[in-house]
Amino acid sequence: MNLTLCVSGLGYIGLPTAAMFAANGLTVIGVDVKPKVVDTINQGRIHIVEPDLEDVVASAVESGGLIGRLDPVEAYAYIIAVPTPFNEYKQPDLRYVEAAALSISKVVKKDNLVILESTVPVGTTERVADIIFNARPDLGKEDLLFAFCPERVLPGKIIHELVNNNRIIGGLSPKAAERAKDLYKVFVKGEIHLTDARTAEMTKLTENAFRDVNIAFANELSLICEKYNINVWNLIDLANKHPRVNILQPGSGVGGHCIAVDPWFIVDSMPNKTRLIRTAREVNDSKPMWVYDRIKEVALGFDRQSTIAFLGLAYKSDIDDLRESPALEIVRKYVLSEDDRDFLIVEPHIKNLPDDINLSHVKLCTLEEALLKATIVVVLVSHSEFYSIKLVDYPYIRFLDYNGIFRKRE
Repeated sequence: MNLTLCVSGLGYIGLPTAAMFAANGLTVIGVDVKPKVVDTINQGRIHIVEPDLEDVVASAVESGGLIGRLDPVEAYAYIIAVPTPFNEYKQPDLRYVEAAALSISKVVKKDNLVILESTVPVGTTERVADIIFNARPDLGKEDLLFAFCPERVLPGKIIHELVNNNRIIGGLSPKAAERAKDLYKVFVKGEIHLTDARTAEMTKLTENAFRDVNIAFANELSLICEKYNINVWNLIDLANKHPRVNILQPGSGVGGHCIAVDPWFIVDSMPNKTRLIRTAREVNDSKPMWVYDRIKEVALGFDRQSTIAFLGLAYKSDIDDLRESPALEIVRKYVLSEDDRDFLIVEPHIKNLPDDINLSHVKLCTLEEALLKATIVVVLVSHSEFYSIKLVDYPYIRFLDYNGIFRKRE
């Protein structure tokens, strides 16, 4: 398929998607508003941590199949894969989607296909179409095709899952859905299921809301088990031996660009009909403060010269993504409230601390240094590296484990 594809947004989803299309014969123009991101990609390198991605990007750039730019160009099809965060009121912030749609409107032409991949509230694909048509009155409603195709990938396994996971494609018309399916079949080996755009948008939100509710149940169990002195991970393991029970794992909270955000899109659209989804979000949002309070209680038993080490800042294991990270929220609150204690941070997937916690009494260090110097060690993220710790080797350290890497061994 000798076609040109334009992908707006070269982040955790847009860049792997662009790279996979380029690796399978398309000429892909990757667009991002950050010059540093574009420059990095044009050098065949990547600005995020994701296994196998750099090899795919390097090969695609070397072959001329992937080119980074700051502005979109004329193409056969356009994919929008920009961030969709929420604001301080837990309302969806669609500025990046709207800006991408306006940018595309300058170059789009008759018979083009426009695909939205960003996770969005129901009705946003229609909104993207309206933005483009309002900016281009020379185009009729039948001149462009619009579809929604949400990603379903797990950070750390994005390349594999982009290829092998099933996909949902919802079109504003059956023709749009079919055209989008033909495009994704270039590299997708999983099944591709077609529907309308609103159903596809709601499907993506539903998947993440379901997981959020399940995690909230596990997190609530962890609060109960703490009072009863019960190992919650053993409890869940035993309960899951029932053939129709599948409880997820508790932790220090829920983060990332999907599960911690997307349920609020449903709540915002229908606040009077989403009591369960809202409550689950509130349970998970409150878990970091609960962890913070537990750490403070333990720290009261040690003098102020005792160093505290936090293991992990990312929102989940073995990635560098700090978006909506409960671990970062806990660390930020702790180090900003105590400037007379030394803190060590172990996050093997980043090179520098976030600016607001890059303070004189806070140091990013290796696991070895943390275990050598700390009196209290708090496990906030279950990175693979942390599983190598043997408690018997550090009898002088008070370990606080909020992801079960030690308790699961009991």
